[in-house]
Amino acid sequence: MPQSRATLVTDAPRAQLDFAPARVTVENLPGGGFILRSPMALEPYASNLCEYLIQWAGTAPERTFLAERDPAGRWRKVTYREALGQVRSIAQALLDRGMTPDRPVMILSDNGIENGLLQLAAMYVGIPVAPISPAYSLMSRDFGKLRHVFDLVRPALVFAADGERFATALGALNLDGVEVVVTREPPDGLEVTDFATLTGTAPGPAIEQARSRIGPDTLAKILFTSGSTGLPKGVINTHRMMCSNQQAMVQIWPFITRRPPVLVDWLPWSHTFGGNHNFNMILRNGGTLYIDAGKPVPGLVEQTVANLREVAPTLYFNVPRGFDVILPYLERDPAFRDHFFSDLDTIFYAAAALPPNLWQRLEALSVAARGEKVVMTSAWGATETAPLAAGVHFPIDRAGVIGLPVPGTELKMLPNAGKLEMRVRGPNVTPGYYKREDLSREAFDADGFYKIGDAGRLADPDDPAKGILFDGRVAEDFKLLTGSWVSVGALRVAAIAAGAPVIQDAVVAGHDRDEVGLLVFPSPAGAAGIAGLDPGTPLPELVADEKVRAALRDGLAAYNGENPGSSTRIRRVLMLTEPPVVDANEITDKGYINQRAVLERRAGLVETLFSDDPEVVLIP
Repeated sequence: MPQSRATLVTDAPRAQLDFAPARVTVENLPGGGFILRSPMALEPYASNLCEYLIQWAGTAPERTFLAERDPAGRWRKVTYREALGQVRSIAQALLDRGMTPDRPVMILSDNGIENGLLQLAAMYVGIPVAPISPAYSLMSRDFGKLRHVFDLVRPALVFAADGERFATALGALNLDGVEVVVTREPPDGLEVTDFATLTGTAPGPAIEQARSRIGPDTLAKILFTSGSTGLPKGVINTHRMMCSNQQAMVQIWPFITRRPPVLVDWLPWSHTFGGNHNFNMILRNGGTLYIDAGKPVPGLVEQTVANLREVAPTLYFNVPRGFDVILPYLERDPAFRDHFFSDLDTIFYAAAALPPNLWQRLEALSVAARGEKVVMTSAWGATETAPLAAGVHFPIDRAGVIGLPVPGTELKMLPNAGKLEMRVRGPNVTPGYYKREDLSREAFDADGFYKIGDAGRLADPDDPAKGILFDGRVAEDFKLLTGSWVSVGALRVAAIAAGAPVIQDAVVAGHDRDEVGLLVFPSPAGAAGIAGLDPGTPLPELVADEKVRAALRDGLAAYNGENPGSSTRIRRVLMLTEPPVVDANEITDKGYINQRAVLERRAGLVETLFSDDPEVVLIP
């Protein structure tokens, strides 16, 4: 691939970040609860997402909107003017097929230019779009989740960019009456439409007639989330949710309006972080999104690194697992490090708490690159909040702070099992679940607050403006036989930090036991480094290496010395040699571990963990 730096969308210099003031109002409730609100009123916002596309096609028509690698490794780019033209053509093609709001577009593919244009085209004329996790098609063995969402959505059109790659998944679906669209490699034995047929359609007056019927509460997207257990649920995402979210973001982060943002981003558009937060932020602010086909796994992270060597982002978003795998490349290569930080306004993490060691390494790299610490930010929300509910817009010096409620959003905090359960109300909150009125009713309390299931606490009870600390999932915490509550979220982050670099992720166990134990997903790179072995060494060999076991034991023993209580002390560890399994709901596309699913699926290993098996690492 070419190694020269790509031309950015703006020559505006990196400037001092300006954030909205850290302010919050508190309404106390009976029983010890309270409601937090931003005193900043939510300003007017677009009535539908496509207004932003029309705006930038008019004011910055030649600016690159989306870019991705072609098969030869060159950046293929689409400007705002070109994007609007193609969106209108595709929208007309959808209307010509008689598609209605009751028969959505379903997308199976990874992120890509055609994926993005098709989503915008469907929303342009009021047809919902359902982007589905590619893992349901490409990593699943039984296609159970894929068939479930397909039967629920009942799409009129299914898009799979690479027909051959998705052929097996398509063969698992009843496609009678469903049009399949591909961009390349049509699968054998299946009638398909070439994507170029859609973009080659001449737009007519029906497009604007359909667009005139779209309002803020029109269903725009169906985003699926599996939650802790059960089959995926389709979260209704309206234009109001997405547009109010973006307005709230620019009010707490005014600096993203100062120059068009540039992203190099892999986060999947089938999830709210990549598909709503990041994609919509680029669209709202007229920026450029370089679509990264890499992933935070060996064999694909190298593609992410190659992209970042060329394009210096102004903002960088990732999940903790993503930072974990990219940090060694930055630490080994000063030129890459300096380029990565050269134009960066802020680093943003979400989806899971960032372990302290990753935070410290990122700060150290930024100081080495430009003589000052990079500004670290985070936020909190869910698929049901599109996703921003609370955001950091003030300096923070540690991970775990999720900020304050954004303008327009109310955050109720209620005592529950020794914690403060958080609930959300605002224009960014979903009206419910697609075709599941029963789940929709259960999701809200009597005051209309969405019951998100997370817990939080004030960083400083005497000064709420210092922000909220994430305090784990209410349903994940458990009691030991001693009666002590174990705070799973906090303990997991502490364990990963203490066990670095051996631990990539961990699941906390010990419900109705005498002591706390960990099921550990080891970091192959970290363990190999400790053992002095090749990074490609099989995991069972790394797990059995005495140097690896000793490093893990010593790190957790030091942690135990500072945390001797029964609810915080880690006594035993079992290192796993099988990675988390998508079909079993053990991990999401973003790399977030589902604690409950792992414990249920690996119940036998939990029994081993609390036995005298020699594979268990006992921690002093």
